[in-house]
Amino acid sequence: MKIKLNHRCILCALMLTTSFVTVNLPITFAESNPQVGNEAQAPAANELIGKPVTSVIIQGVNSEDSVGLMELLNTKVGDSLTEEAVKNDMKALYDTGNFIDVSTDFVRVPEGVKVVYTAMENPILDRVVITGNVKFDESKILSFIKVEPGKTLNTKTLHENIRELEQAYREEGYIFSKVSNVDMSKDGVLTLSINEGILEGFAVKGNEKTKDYVITREMRLKPGEPFNAKDARRSMQRVYNLGFFDDVNMKINPGVEPNAVVLETDVVERRTGTFAIGGGYSQSDGLIGIIEVGDTNFRGTGDNAKIHWEFGGDADSYDNYEFSYTRPWIDKKETSAGIRIYDMTKEFDDYDNGGEKVATYDKNYKGIDLFFSRPMSEYSTNSVTLRYRDDAYVEWVDGRHYDDATLYPNYLDDNFGNTRSIILGHVTDTRDNVYNPTDGARASLQAEFAGWLGGDFDYNKYTFEDRHYFKVGRNHVIATRGTIGLADGSMPESALFSVGGQSTLRGYEDRQFEGKYMLLGSVEYRFPVVNKIQAAVFTDFGGAWENKYDFSDMHASVGVGIQVETPIGPIRLDYGRGEDGGKTHFTFGGNF
Repeated sequence: MKIKLNHRCILCALMLTTSFVTVNLPITFAESNPQVGNEAQAPAANELIGKPVTSVIIQGVNSEDSVGLMELLNTKVGDSLTEEAVKNDMKALYDTGNFIDVSTDFVRVPEGVKVVYTAMENPILDRVVITGNVKFDESKILSFIKVEPGKTLNTKTLHENIRELEQAYREEGYIFSKVSNVDMSKDGVLTLSINEGILEGFAVKGNEKTKDYVITREMRLKPGEPFNAKDARRSMQRVYNLGFFDDVNMKINPGVEPNAVVLETDVVERRTGTFAIGGGYSQSDGLIGIIEVGDTNFRGTGDNAKIHWEFGGDADSYDNYEFSYTRPWIDKKETSAGIRIYDMTKEFDDYDNGGEKVATYDKNYKGIDLFFSRPMSEYSTNSVTLRYRDDAYVEWVDGRHYDDATLYPNYLDDNFGNTRSIILGHVTDTRDNVYNPTDGARASLQAEFAGWLGGDFDYNKYTFEDRHYFKVGRNHVIATRGTIGLADGSMPESALFSVGGQSTLRGYEDRQFEGKYMLLGSVEYRFPVVNKIQAAVFTDFGGAWENKYDFSDMHASVGVGIQVETPIGPIRLDYGRGEDGGKTHFTFGGNF
């Protein structure tokens, strides 16, 4: 049996593709193995068919039970004897669930025929024994079994209970679990044998670069344990969210043992490595060269490595670089560790709240980040980052002379210097797809504390963000985002909350609004245009303030966007129109 899954139809893949046919299990009784539900034997010789029925008797039961059973029979005194009626009578007696065997005798009498049914009752139930169960404990299984010890076993009730038990297994994802055998001993012990459908192992296909273990370590299932469809669905999400594959499919193949399966994962790899050589020219820097080498799946290990180098320029000291390396699994607890080292000199623009450029200058920023993260549950992760950063004012380019101490006596001291901080983070992410989510949510809380480890600045900074995704119809999505930030203490401009630009408030300049208080919201409606092209309409609103939240000074924009999936990842183009006109934004990596 095979079940095919893919990331485009995750919800139906494992939960709805398997068909189940419930069949009443034959119950094995000690020293007896009747075929429950057999067709009735030939009810009478041909010469008795059509004769009037003079009496109907049920033997083998007490008188009280006999009265109730008589009401189930189709054959009545005074009726003409028919084969169909006798067959229905025997079926009615079997269907009560109280009898191992039912036989029929016919006695010729002068007035017609006497019909005698002889019933053999099921044994008296003493106790119920459960075997083979792993995921459901005995008490949970017995809660479904309603047959009562000390009373005659009713097989009808038992079969109904078994169907309910198997349905409960399926609802929790154990789609191959079943009651494989039912046995009743002569001393009244009822044994139910459970087969929960064991996963024998994994098979990986389609990966040429990616190591098998990079895929199998994302599995939420373990060989030797019962197969669970919900865990398989989550496993497929995790493999796709690695970002190494264009497509992920899973198949469930039969195993060696009865009712056992093997989970096969078929992937289509995408290009994860980048190599770029470029150059540029600016009036301030002159001619510069750029080399960038990176791979999000370095050597197929799942590690993320990147080197960025800028060189040349008019200044002899121009040498910008950035190096980062992340290893997602450093132990069996899925701890992730990484490092980022950088030394960059860039041209920065300052804007007033009206979007007018007031200053342009060169700034150097260099430092190192060490970060660690570990999942606390399937969907929640905690992280810690140790940061060292040094910001230095290099030279004036245009506008305000921040290095003029007479005009701006404290600006350089207040905004440039050494920052040492520790950043604590928590993320709960239930999105079905981290690159193009259609369902789920992502909530994050981040707290940065500077000054504990020394440095020129001493501040506390808190940020909370909540994103939600709602599927509308088949392929349309409503995405919402809300962000709130609060900070206190002495902090440089680079650490302030900023609003404006592609990632925050579209239709405004990058970092147009800055402060220690921040509020941001977005609502976006996304819909497909053609294959790998998605369009969107959106509205953004928010602001940043120095001393307090000022809801009367909020800014808003509306706009449209388009996103294209490329071999190097999504490319997003947005046009937003705010209070002072429109602005186009271009970015790699999509939007929130």
